[in-house]
Amino acid sequence: MNPRLVTTAWILAAASAPVLAAESCDTLRSQIESKISGAGVTSFKVIVVEGSAVVRGQVVGSCDLGTKKIVYQRDSIPVPRNERILTECKDGRMSIGGDC
Repeated sequence: MNPRLVTTAWILAAASAPVLAAESCDTLRSQIESKISGAGVTSFKVIVVEGSAVVRGQVVGSCDLGTKKIVYQRDSIPVPRNERILTECKDGRMSIGGDC
């Protein structure tokens, strides 16, 4: 095989590696989002962060040769302050407003 052709192939592969690594994180994140949505979850985020980052949520994957992690964060739906919540007390009673 021609040594110059082999060298050119290695240079092209090395030059495209960062692009492919970044693309694979986005692709993997998108695939994970699709699976979560397919399970019926509607309020969530899937984010890509540095591997050493401390974030809330569940790590559901890694990418970029393990230097980044993919984190699932479930969004909580805030309850309006003026809305009274029906609560079941430990003794079995039901209370509106959470006073047991």
